[in-house]
Amino acid sequence: MRILDEMCDSSIDHATLLLTRSEALELVDSLESLLAKGQGQPTDVPSEDYQKQLTVAVYDPSRVNGFNRRHQKLIREDA
Repeated sequence: MRILDEMCDSSIDHATLLLTRSEALELVDSLESLLAKGQGQPTDVPSEDYQKQLTVAVYDPSRVNGFNRRHQKLIREDA
């Protein structure tokens, strides 16, 4: 698992997500879609009011070429 603080551009070790039911369902739908594809580009899960977003992706550490450079570094180095 890799978690990127986009505001500080740094890896973090812990995050807390507090989701409404509809946001949780949106996250589940996004994860199911990503898992069906095996791996792919990150997908965004918006908050109900579209003021916040969670970006999620499924990755294989040995195959990161489909990700942007920042995400590749995060996957490889957790930095």
